[in-house]
Amino acid sequence: MPKIFKALATIAVWVLFIFGLLRLLIGLVTAISLGPEQPAIQAYLDFAVGVSSLTLSVVVMRLRQGMK
Repeated sequence: MPKIFKALATIAVWVLFIFGLLRLLIGLVTAISLGPEQPAIQAYLDFAVGVSSLTLSVVVMRLRQGMK
């Protein structure tokens, strides 16, 4: 396979990883800013998007390792 596919996969992994961490951080800040009351659905959605983005970054990294 051409090396460009491996480079694009690496870029995709980093973008997904950083986006996932930022979403988790945003969700945490949202949950803390609401205080002890019930967190808004936005905080739950931020956590879900962050975890799914981190999971996808792991999947793409495994696919990248399989490229030869």
